[in-house]
Amino acid sequence: MTQNIYDTDTFFEGYSQLPRSQRGLAGAPEWPAIRALLPDIRGQQVVDLGCGYGWFSHWAVEHGAASVLGLDISEKMLARATSINADSRIDYQRCDLERLALPSGRFTLAYSSLALHYIRDLGGLLRSVREALQPGGRLVFSIEHPIYMASLHPDWVNDDQGGRSWPVDHYQVEGQRTTDWLSAGVIKQHRTLGTLVNLLIDSGFRLDRLIEWGPSAQDLATHPALADEIHRPMMLIVAASRDSVQPIT
Repeated sequence: MTQNIYDTDTFFEGYSQLPRSQRGLAGAPEWPAIRALLPDIRGQQVVDLGCGYGWFSHWAVEHGAASVLGLDISEKMLARATSINADSRIDYQRCDLERLALPSGRFTLAYSSLALHYIRDLGGLLRSVREALQPGGRLVFSIEHPIYMASLHPDWVNDDQGGRSWPVDHYQVEGQRTTDWLSAGVIKQHRTLGTLVNLLIDSGFRLDRLIEWGPSAQDLATHPALADEIHRPMMLIVAASRDSVQPIT
């Protein structure tokens, strides 16, 4: 079972103070890059994996999606989603993504924002998502970059220019990583970039686009606090399509 850290009071309170929690997609600097990879949302049957506050779910129906199934393991997150982002076209449900079971061919778009790095059996999840997508269906997601996860943050060292750098630690050693972010003992799953891409391919997806996201000059002008993120990639943004070839078993 996925760790349900979001239902702990300390973590949820800290999360609620983040700009992306308070301002929705406008508070997520990577959103323009993600939006550029999305298909025409009109008429789409969407599943939002790790929907959180429901910001994307609500955006999708506002922009013409036929329906959205928003899934999250956290009761607190779902309660917030239903209070601030409710819509008759959105069905919010509690779900452990490690045990995802969806109707075959039900969806045309699967979306996930910064949730998949918590999943231990990512290959199993990807195979379930592929089965739930119609032929040609799309998967668009963001995930913490493996180099970011393997960095010794929040500890940092001075580089030769007097700036900050985060040395990568045991990048090739995949598996569970425990970090302190908003609260102590947050469990994430580290895998290399190669492993992530091969999991997609082996699960029956065609990789369409891979972005190692970092802040643009405009982002830095608007959000100076993002300056540290130019030293190493913060997240990956991935677009993939359901392949016609059966996944490798």
